[in-house]
Amino acid sequence: MPDRETFVAAYRAVERLIEARYGIPVIVSDVPTPFTGDLDGAEIRVDYDLDPEDALFIIVHLFGHTVQWNVSPEARAIAKHPGPWDADHLARLRAYEREACQYSLTLFHDAGVDGLDQWLADFSACDYRYLEHVFTTGEKPPFRSFWQPDQPLLEALPVPAFTPTRWWNRWDGVVV
Repeated sequence: MPDRETFVAAYRAVERLIEARYGIPVIVSDVPTPFTGDLDGAEIRVDYDLDPEDALFIIVHLFGHTVQWNVSPEARAIAKHPGPWDADHLARLRAYEREACQYSLTLFHDAGVDGLDQWLADFSACDYRYLEHVFTTGEKPPFRSFWQPDQPLLEALPVPAFTPTRWWNRWDGVVV
């Protein structure tokens, strides 16, 4: 597992790239529980109380969703799906979550962040398993109870050109 300094350095590198290349402000603030981050298509918010590892996943993952929201009405529809989560909706959710993390991997590489590909694959898989469990059972066990190391690596997905546009945030309803 990478150390704290690795996560801090990676966070700084991707934050600079998100703001400079894509014009998306990253705001560290209080994000109301139970969320640890938020997005609206034009900015990313990261809860100030996260450890560096969780903050890194949140910033890169929400960047991936920001890309999706700005290029795909279908992605925005998945993000706003209120349930129930049948097999078809879960399959679309899995693809949506995976694609966001593939954009995250590209962000890592573009920012010069090396050595975290396996970590991102493991965190991504844990995140999806957690979401699927919560959406199908309503139970919220500890997030890390879904962690399994050595998950299949993600394939980086080129980030398409987009213009950051404010769509909504979590306080407007369910957002995945």
